[in-house]
Amino acid sequence: MNIDIRKSENINPTYNIAILAIKDSAFDVSFLSDKEYEYAKYRIDKGDTFITINQLNKLVFIIINDPSKDKSNLLEEYRKAGNKVQSVLNDNDLDSISIFHSNNDTEAIIAFTEGIVLSTYRFLKYYTNSEDKKSLIKNIELICSGLSQQSIDELIKISKILFKVKDLINEPVSSLNAEELALQLKEMCEKEGCSVEIMRKSKIESLRMGGLLAVNKGSVDPPTFTVIEWKPKDAINSKPYVLVGKGIVYDSGGLSLKPTLDSMDYMKSDMSGAAIVGGVLAAVASNKLPIYVVGLIPATDNRPGGNAYAPGDVVTIMDGTTVEVLNSDAEGRMILADALVYAQKYDPILTIDVATLTGSASMAIGPYALVAMGNAQDEIKKLIVECGNQVFERVVEFPLWDDYAELLKSDIADIKNVGGKYAGAITGGKFLEHFTKYPWIHFDIAGVAYSKKNDNYRGKGGTGFGLRLLYNFLKKITAQK
Repeated sequence: MNIDIRKSENINPTYNIAILAIKDSAFDVSFLSDKEYEYAKYRIDKGDTFITINQLNKLVFIIINDPSKDKSNLLEEYRKAGNKVQSVLNDNDLDSISIFHSNNDTEAIIAFTEGIVLSTYRFLKYYTNSEDKKSLIKNIELICSGLSQQSIDELIKISKILFKVKDLINEPVSSLNAEELALQLKEMCEKEGCSVEIMRKSKIESLRMGGLLAVNKGSVDPPTFTVIEWKPKDAINSKPYVLVGKGIVYDSGGLSLKPTLDSMDYMKSDMSGAAIVGGVLAAVASNKLPIYVVGLIPATDNRPGGNAYAPGDVVTIMDGTTVEVLNSDAEGRMILADALVYAQKYDPILTIDVATLTGSASMAIGPYALVAMGNAQDEIKKLIVECGNQVFERVVEFPLWDDYAELLKSDIADIKNVGGKYAGAITGGKFLEHFTKYPWIHFDIAGVAYSKKNDNYRGKGGTGFGLRLLYNFLKKITAQK
């Protein structure tokens, strides 16, 4: 990302213009001719909410929104309008824009700008000629008297980190195995001031992380377990918030081999949870939030080669729990189990795991929200939902009734790793709950982590869905103290 975003007191006469206006309210039309104003008024009276006026030397965009709408939906409309403006500018080889709001609404300005900025992401690494595919946006001026420089800086920092996270998700396993993922996360997070430790196979073996080691048995590449810490001197908490990210850099399903069509094709993205957790730590550190946060990332690929773990095997997790493996494609929960046990050493205030865990979550609610469940207090769950709504990374809570534990009972071990054909997303969460002895929430991002078609300002490919939510949540926690 190489965009100059800055505040300004006046509209740059050489820049394109975007005015964010309120329905049925007056706005500055001094930059329009009489005929242009008549045209804009005609379109507005017809109910149009996105109007483009071509002044030959520049474009003028008029975006009309209704402030009576729900605030989260209103801000999302601004982001989507930003995506549309970015697309029009790009199509016309234009690179600069001035933005202002008729009511000086800073939240609207930031949301609209965010929509433009996030829409500029491209994954171009493997094109032999990518020049014609790049976004052209270079300059954004914001005319808003109440806008703080901190808000602008925060947007820039989070966007840059989100782009890095999306790069990691889009990177194929041929160049991003578990070791390389760990190194990339280390570089990203240490750059922002975090401390990072990468544990290799011998250390993982000494810790008896049986789940991670079992999944790794079919791979020629060793596993890693990465610990990222952000612990500033002014942290409001002595015990950390712990984030756990699933780092399956490629999931073939193992011996329970996936069908390739629309199932295995995009499994390079099965490490989205790991990338997002690393991104959240980097964003928190970059913006110097006074909060102690730890990220735990178990990583491997899941292959059917070598001495791959097999359905029928019994695996012992780090805490001594024995797991009957009935499906090697339910591997994410196996490596997360070890990480959740490891999290106990921190006596965390709250642990949140982020994982592309189940197709059931995707089938249940589609690509519109992540599925959450857990045993954390209701006020924490409520705050997470609110934070998700604010950035439009929405959350749907599923139950974790004890009834579902019955589906995980094994005939030969303490627990089995799948619960049958019913409530797959919930039994996946119920399996993970077994390894938690602290307040905990599970994010199943399987439906939202990777988009196979262009999804507005989120684009196509890895989305990083959950990063902005978790950053917003941790920021709100610091504001409450």
